[in-house]
Amino acid sequence: MGKYLFKRILHGIVSIVAVVIIVMVLIYSLMNRDKIFSSDGAIIKLGSNEKEAYRYSKWEEYGYLDYVPYAEYLLELVANGELDEETRSHAVAIGRTPDKDSEVAQEYVEKFTQLYESQGYTVVRLPAKLQGNRLVKGGMQQLFAYRDRPLASRVIKYFTSLVTFDNIHYVKEDIGERGLTFTLHDPLYGGEKFAPAIIGNGTFHKYLFYVDGTFPYLHQNFATINLGTSYTVNRGVDVFTTMGASQGPYVLSTITFPTGLTEESADDLHTATYAAGSQSSNAVNADRFTDDYTNVQTVKGNMSKVGFSFVLGIISSILAYTIGLPIGILMSRQKEKLVDKLGTFFIIFTIAVPSLAYIFLFKALGSRAGLPTTFDLSSNNKLMYVLPIISLTLPSMANLMKWMRRYMIDQMNSDYVKFARSGGLSEGEIFTKHIWKNAVIPIIHGIPGSVLFAMTGAIITERVYVVPGAGNLLTEAINKYDNGVIVGVTLFYAVLTVVSLILGDVLMATVDPRISFSTKDR
Repeated sequence: MGKYLFKRILHGIVSIVAVVIIVMVLIYSLMNRDKIFSSDGAIIKLGSNEKEAYRYSKWEEYGYLDYVPYAEYLLELVANGELDEETRSHAVAIGRTPDKDSEVAQEYVEKFTQLYESQGYTVVRLPAKLQGNRLVKGGMQQLFAYRDRPLASRVIKYFTSLVTFDNIHYVKEDIGERGLTFTLHDPLYGGEKFAPAIIGNGTFHKYLFYVDGTFPYLHQNFATINLGTSYTVNRGVDVFTTMGASQGPYVLSTITFPTGLTEESADDLHTATYAAGSQSSNAVNADRFTDDYTNVQTVKGNMSKVGFSFVLGIISSILAYTIGLPIGILMSRQKEKLVDKLGTFFIIFTIAVPSLAYIFLFKALGSRAGLPTTFDLSSNNKLMYVLPIISLTLPSMANLMKWMRRYMIDQMNSDYVKFARSGGLSEGEIFTKHIWKNAVIPIIHGIPGSVLFAMTGAIITERVYVVPGAGNLLTEAINKYDNGVIVGVTLFYAVLTVVSLILGDVLMATVDPRISFSTKDR
């Protein structure tokens, strides 16, 4: 079993990497990269050369290429001590055309060109766009270098940065004595309550580990999962955070800030991250914080996207199994009788009618019955879960009824059942010891998948009932050409698929000892 699991996990990892590579090829090689500007309102306001430079900067942001503006190159020289500020101010002022460059500008433009062309970059010089002697809108001269990112380096960078670990050397500025402090009494509780915490200085997060009164009670910011940064769906936020962050109205509580200021706030100080200069440059931060760990998340009153999807999915899965399997068994034992015919009609109806049609049908019926037809994050009305759960349960239940009936009938017609009858076993014994036990094994294999894929949500159901879940995240990202989200959600789905298959195999072997995944020489 151990050898099988190792090989299964290894093959799963290879499959996950292959899926991500295929998606990256589709996104970065086969899809027109200009599509990312379809919902970008900023580019419409730009003209000529400014628009062209903006396009390249966005392509870099979306992971298509590496982009280096000439001005950025000069600033790097200043930072490295290779250029003084006065010379930089002359060098950066390139002419409207190359022949109008000053001697200093010519020197550094040549250095810029030689350096980046030697590294495989393409250097682009856009002369100023004039109308007569006047500069047209956005026609300022531009100089930059770009290089398409190779697929191999993109894949390696993505997987090597999937998990990052905080450290005391994250902050580049002078922050005083760097290090970690362990305390049994978290200062956020006034130093009186027993609440162990590890606090960092020089780290990105102020609190690396801490304990509070919310599940799972022990929390950590030391390791961060990075599935991919969103640029349109939830701009600047990682996919993992987008799916896992709480939603809804703010939850206010009495907060005592590091300066001693106490007020009603939704800020979660345990999530504080470093932002250089934020404490001294902002009057509000100066009143609340004693250092630059000022960026905090807020506490909200409802579940995350994954949370909503999981609750709906897991309840509908439980209902589907608890209702669908017994009905499927009953249909097989009452083959071609009224129960079987009614069940078959339900199965055919559910399969034949498009899901969107019967979802709207139940939405209309539910509305007439007074049930909520859309989700409201500010409401605690549990009835708004009813219609989405029904819409998710019915197709799963029909599918389980169909396969349970088929497996049962297959087993009932097997030769070993006939031998068992001739041996004098009662129908009840044959059913419980043989037919049921064998027929349920293929069904058991799908249970882990049903549980895990509840986290991914259901696209159509969540859209119809406006469920703030994870179901429509991928489609929204595809519509908005949000590459980071597309790759991140694909990886998430791929991991869930591999894990569910492995857990399904393990569960089958646990339920039926006759199933063995080890190979023995005969």
